[in-house]
Amino acid sequence: MEKKKLNRLKIVLAEKDVSQKQLAEGIGAGVVSISRWCTNESQPALEVFYKIAEYLDVSVCELLTDVKKP
Repeated sequence: MEKKKLNRLKIVLAEKDVSQKQLAEGIGAGVVSISRWCTNESQPALEVFYKIAEYLDVSVCELLTDVKKP
């Protein structure tokens, strides 16, 4: 069974050319937590999504759904 993708964190990090380690340091989280969020093994709290969005200069919506239209 394929794992459902609940967030786009891994994709947004690649688009922004930011490593998981850089994000972890930037928001004060552990690298293991970031890795689990990127693989959708777990999800950050809503407040953390806001920290991530601020650090990456994107909207929270962009972290959750593909808001760009083709």
